[in-house]
Amino acid sequence: MQIMEHDDISVGLDIGTTKIVAMIGRRNEYGKIELLGTGKAKSLGVHRGVVNNITQTIQSIQLAVDEAIAVSGIKIDEAVVGIAGQHIRSLQHSDYITRPNAEEVISDDDLEKLEKQVYKLVMLPGEEIIHVLPQEFKIDGQAEVTEPVGMYGGRLEANFHVVVGQVSSIRNVGRCIKSAGLNLAGITLEPLASAEAVLSNEEKEAGVAIIDIGGGTTDLAIFKNGIIRHTAVIPFGGNVITEDIKEGCSIIEKQAELLKTKFGSAWPGENKDNEIVSIPGLRGREPKEITLKNLSKIIHARVVEIIEQVFLEIKNYGHEEPKKKLIAGIVLTGGGAQLKHLKQLVEYITGMDTRIGYPNENLAGDSDESISSPQYATAVGLLMNGLKRIDKQKARIAELNKVLAKEQEVVSKPSEEEEIVSEEPKKVREPKKSMFDKWGDKFRDFLDNAE
Repeated sequence: MQIMEHDDISVGLDIGTTKIVAMIGRRNEYGKIELLGTGKAKSLGVHRGVVNNITQTIQSIQLAVDEAIAVSGIKIDEAVVGIAGQHIRSLQHSDYITRPNAEEVISDDDLEKLEKQVYKLVMLPGEEIIHVLPQEFKIDGQAEVTEPVGMYGGRLEANFHVVVGQVSSIRNVGRCIKSAGLNLAGITLEPLASAEAVLSNEEKEAGVAIIDIGGGTTDLAIFKNGIIRHTAVIPFGGNVITEDIKEGCSIIEKQAELLKTKFGSAWPGENKDNEIVSIPGLRGREPKEITLKNLSKIIHARVVEIIEQVFLEIKNYGHEEPKKKLIAGIVLTGGGAQLKHLKQLVEYITGMDTRIGYPNENLAGDSDESISSPQYATAVGLLMNGLKRIDKQKARIAELNKVLAKEQEVVSKPSEEEEIVSEEPKKVREPKKSMFDKWGDKFRDFLDNAE
């Protein structure tokens, strides 16, 4: 098998509690994502979104990556990784800078200075800031400015959404990736990646809550007016449902998982009393009979608990205020979104419109059916994130080449009278890095120093 290298290809790596997915892909001529190879491995060593066994996690990452390489025949050396886990929390913070010269217009450098100031916030021991996401700006007391660059003003103020996580947990993820022979191309909060894959811009504008129900955690991200407003990670997911079935019906985990996916429902009223599933007994023991009604009662109790916790977070954001109303309602994604009648239950508890989010609208038409399931939303989102980074880099290089070509032109055509004066080439201003890129760079330095 010939292994090729390409520069317009990106890799998304989703390290979840139940599975690890590696996705290799590129953009086709229609701007859709063409998947070249996908690898999936059972996730060992991750609990509630946090690495708790390094060796097992490295092995699982390697299995998934090797499978993706074997399918695609493409050698990969870096990946965009998602980060989640119960240690993630978010807070609102407002900060300001006073500009020394109010006669000059506000530039990107001012925004950067303000952002850097937020990074200096004092955190609890062992925590660090992952993302600083600006929301609205104020200039000299004038509120609701969305784009301050190019405006005059002395005092620049902004509200920020700050996402905080545990240093050690993030470093452990970084170490696992390094040991699996990959570099970190970037790191993104998982609910942001899932949102990338399943939400439309109209929804983000109107106001929407995305709920990603994974195995170990349930992630929430709320968007309004196109800006992220609130994020939260709830430390329960599909695994606790499986655990409850296992305990409630006295069966082994494998059987409980199968029961949940094949026959489970979040709405007990659906099943009649006489619907029964028979489960083979262990080693010569009698088979067990379980009524589907009981099964859905067990599932229902736990799902209600998870949804209520999420709904509490949506209330904390303040969705009842007219300005903060989530018009597009709720989008469910992740493996847990495949549970039967979940959509109806969520609508019933929250009273909000709900749909299941599939990542297939960003994928090329000939993609494998199974990939467009909600459980792959995060991996597709991470892959999109990686491709965006590549596009940015290309734009940067194109910009530089343009400027250089212009300079060449000027140098090669001096007029006869003029003496050619060697001039310092003008400093080319690189396009501004996005916040994720900056954080990714910072994080990579951090990992290198930690070695």
